[in-house]
Amino acid sequence: MGRRSAGGRVEEFVLFDVLYEDGSRASNRKVPGSELGGAKTYIEALDRQIAEISGRPRSPIKSVTRAPRR
Repeated sequence: MGRRSAGGRVEEFVLFDVLYEDGSRASNRKVPGSELGGAKTYIEALDRQIAEISGRPRSPIKSVTRAPRR
């Protein structure tokens, strides 16, 4: 078996639960560790990208909470 390279560091992700104003919920949304300060902004940007591709806009975000660790 080969050794694993120490040079290629894997970016850490943090999971968030998102509650939308229409009452829908998205669990375990991944946010890079480097974006923790603006997690809501990051998720809103992803939602806009998904809405552009799918043609179905998402309801505004009501709250973002960090998902419990498993």
